[in-house]
Amino acid sequence: MRRELKIHEKSKGKVNSYNKILKALKRDKYLFLIFLPIFIWYAVFMYLPMGGLVIAFKDFKPGAGLYGGDWVGLKWFIQFFQSPYAFRLIRNTLLISVYSILYGFPLPIIFAVCICEIRSSKLRKSIQTVSYLPHFISTVVLVGIIKEFLAVDTGIVNNFLGKLGIEPINFLMKKDWFKTIYVSSGVWQSFGFNSIIYIAAIVGIDPSLYESAKIDGISKFKEVWYITIPMIAPTIIILFILRLGTIMSVGFEKVFLLYNPGIYETADVISTYVYRKGIESTSFSFSAAVGLFNSIINFILIFGSNVISRRVTQTSLW
Repeated sequence: MRRELKIHEKSKGKVNSYNKILKALKRDKYLFLIFLPIFIWYAVFMYLPMGGLVIAFKDFKPGAGLYGGDWVGLKWFIQFFQSPYAFRLIRNTLLISVYSILYGFPLPIIFAVCICEIRSSKLRKSIQTVSYLPHFISTVVLVGIIKEFLAVDTGIVNNFLGKLGIEPINFLMKKDWFKTIYVSSGVWQSFGFNSIIYIAAIVGIDPSLYESAKIDGISKFKEVWYITIPMIAPTIIILFILRLGTIMSVGFEKVFLLYNPGIYETADVISTYVYRKGIESTSFSFSAAVGLFNSIINFILIFGSNVISRRVTQTSLW
């Protein structure tokens, strides 16, 4: 009897949940219609192509279709880890991402705090506008600017070094300079735009907290350290978790446009290697396996960091 009651309660709960969903759909039907094109786009271009991941476990041949090749299991994954390039690719990808986080993640927070301390509205808006503009420069244009600035004969940097009596440096052909160029240009391009969320979070802090701090004679630095940072900490944590989820995804376009065979040792990353193997060498199954490995690592990182954050700080994505 008790078992039947439990089953009845569960089925009743499911019916109630179903009815709530139907009511929400009816109530907000126009809102859902607005988002329908976005859902369709994701379904067609993001989720349906995932069916092609099966070729990472098959000996894919274009003429045989997605499901026509022989099943080879983990062959391509093993081949990648046994290749002499595996360690180099993973190392380069991780180092570039870690440097980008180390230098690029704190800067928008510092910039947002400084912006919110500017009293003049016109000056504040002018600085924000100038800092946001680089974000809208395309990767191709950005790389063109970098090459012009670092050109051996006509570049601004080498002209300046020449005036100091230093020999011109071919930065783009020096493997030791690639990470510096990549990370610094990325930080310059994104720090202003990335500060928008932090500025919004700071503006939303209760002004009475700062008024109380002023009455108590607390310095500006202590206001930031004991009020601003703790109040925007949930925002910082969420964005940091999302950033960790892309640690294995270094931007393909900029690396591809900046690097050359002479600096593969420090510039070659997983995404460019997948391109060369998949498109240039037509090793579709091998490149799919490498790309899938990359995605799995990203998923593990974002899931793991979210779990740790939820347990330690009570802040998480889900």
